[in-house]
Amino acid sequence: MYVLYLFIAAISVATAHILIWDAPIAQTLLLWLLVIQVGLSGIWSFMGHYFKSDMVAGYIGWPAGNPFQKEIAFTNLALGSCGLLSFFFRNEFWLATIIFVSVFLLGAFSVHVQSQRESGNKNPGNAGPVFFADIAIPLILWGLYFAM
Repeated sequence: MYVLYLFIAAISVATAHILIWDAPIAQTLLLWLLVIQVGLSGIWSFMGHYFKSDMVAGYIGWPAGNPFQKEIAFTNLALGSCGLLSFFFRNEFWLATIIFVSVFLLGAFSVHVQSQRESGNKNPGNAGPVFFADIAIPLILWGLYFAM
């Protein structure tokens, strides 16, 4: 559910930024989606996968105790760091971050689909808001990037 809350927060901050400073719409939306949706979401996911591995595994429908959880935690930390750094670095850095998040989320989406087909895994972490965000976030980011 956090992906939805962070998306709303990013849109809210971007809207305020646009209204107060008359900022360009696509660029400002992209900025705050990268910083909040990608950055904070990546940091939040890192904390869950690293510090609450077994709980997150159960939420997704994975077996507990798998060291892969720690590996995916660091992928999320790297992604979150790129999202947060998007506040300071623009242009090609944004493009690289969008490519990173797209490859990661679309790959995660394919794993969720496979898990649903093969084992019927309908756990919220496999078939809930994260599942839809895995496809929607890259599409939105690319749309905004090309609209700039």
